[in-house]
Amino acid sequence: MIEYRNLRIALLGAGSVGAQVADQILNHGDELAARIGAGIELIGVAVRDPKSQRAVDIPAHLITTDAAALVRQADIVIELMGGVEPARTLILDAINAGADIVTANKALLAHHSTEIFEAASQVGAQVYYEAAVAGAIPIIRPLRDSLAGDRVTRILGIVNGTTNFILDRIDTLGESMEDSLAMAKKLGYAEEDSSADVEGYDAAQKASILASLAFHTHVPIDLVYREGITEITRDQVSAARQAGYVVKLLAICERVVSADGTEGVSARVYPAMVPDTHPLAAVHGANNAVFVEAELAGPLMFYGAGAGGVQTSSAVLGDLVSAARRHVIGGPGVAESTHATFPIVPISGIRTRYHISLEITDAPGVLADIASLFATHGVSVESVEQKVTSVDGQAATATLVIGTHEAIEADLAATVDALEASAVVQRVVGVIRMEGL
Repeated sequence: MIEYRNLRIALLGAGSVGAQVADQILNHGDELAARIGAGIELIGVAVRDPKSQRAVDIPAHLITTDAAALVRQADIVIELMGGVEPARTLILDAINAGADIVTANKALLAHHSTEIFEAASQVGAQVYYEAAVAGAIPIIRPLRDSLAGDRVTRILGIVNGTTNFILDRIDTLGESMEDSLAMAKKLGYAEEDSSADVEGYDAAQKASILASLAFHTHVPIDLVYREGITEITRDQVSAARQAGYVVKLLAICERVVSADGTEGVSARVYPAMVPDTHPLAAVHGANNAVFVEAELAGPLMFYGAGAGGVQTSSAVLGDLVSAARRHVIGGPGVAESTHATFPIVPISGIRTRYHISLEITDAPGVLADIASLFATHGVSVESVEQKVTSVDGQAATATLVIGTHEAIEADLAATVDALEASAVVQRVVGVIRMEGL
C-alpha cells in the first residue's frame, strides 16, 4: 500500500473555536490521521495579534500574521476569522492555489456563497461549512447529502443561542428583556454589542444558508425577511404561556405555492409562538435546534449546542476529516446544488397566523366594529379572549386577545394597520406570529 504524503493544514483565526481546532490537530493528529488514511500537519496559524492571550497554547513558530502567504502553501485551509474581509479574499486565493476550504463563516457564505462555490467548482475544489449553522449540530450534511433525493417542505430553526437563552429566561423565570440580556452578556452568550443576535441578523444569515441548501436555490441574504426580539415584552411571553405557547426566535424556510399555483420558497426570521407540545418548545438555554419536514423522511429534529469553542470545533474537525479523505481518494469536489432557481416569495405573500393583543374601550358595539375590520381584509378570527382591565368613571378599558386563522401576511398586516387607525382601539399592544401548528 502506497503511503500518502502528509496533508498541509492552514488555520486562519485562533479565537475560541480556532484555538480548540489547533489543539485537537496538534494533540490528536494521529487519531485523525488513522481516520483519514494520511497524516496531517498544521503548517501555520494566522492571527491579527501574535501577543493575544489564547485558550490553549499554540507553539510560537506556528503563529503568523501573513495569512496570504500561509494559504498558498496549504492543501486545506480552515477559515475561522469571521467577517467578510479579508476572509473572502483569502478563501478565493486559497481555492485558486488548489486548496479545499473548511469554514464556519456564516456572514461570508450568506453574502458571497455563489462567488465562492463557483470559484471552487472551476478548479475542482470543495467548500465545507458544517460549523456555519447551529455549531456542533450536524445539519448541513443531512440537507446537502442525506435529504438530497427527498423534497424538504419546511424548516423551523432555533439557530441563535443568545436569543433562545433570553426568551427562555423570560418564559421560565419571568425576567425582563433587559435583565435576561444582561445575564446573557455576563455568561458570555452575548457580546457587548448584541445587535447581531437580538435584531435577528445572525439568524437571517443562517436562514439564507439553510434555505439555499434545502431548496437547491440560491437565497440571497437581502431577500430574507428579518425581525428581532427587541419588541417582545414579558407580558407577551406570559400571555403566550397561558395560552399554551412558547415564544421563540425562528428561522423559517419553506416551500410556498401562490394562488396561481406557482411554487416558490420563503426564508424569514422573526419571533413566533409555537405550541408548547412542539419539539422546539422544549429547547432551553442557549441550545439550538432545527426541525425539518420532508415529504418522504417526515419530521426530523436536530438538537444540541449551537455555539461554544469546544462544541463548534467538533463540526470543523468533521469537515477537516472529510476534506482530507477527499484528497487521499482523489477526484474533483462536489458542486453545490443550487440549480432549481425557485422564485423567492416576499413576506407579504406567505401564509401565517397572528396573535394580536389590543386595548379597547369596553362599550357596546366595539367587538362588532373590530370583527368588521377583520372581515373587510379577509382575515378569519379563530379565538377571542376579553378581560376588563380598568374602570375610569363611566368608561371601561378591556384587553382583547385575538388569534387568527391562517391568512396571507399582507392581509394580516393590513388588518393590524386598520386596528391601529380605529377609533375603538386605544392601542395595539402587541402582534406576534404563530408557527408550528
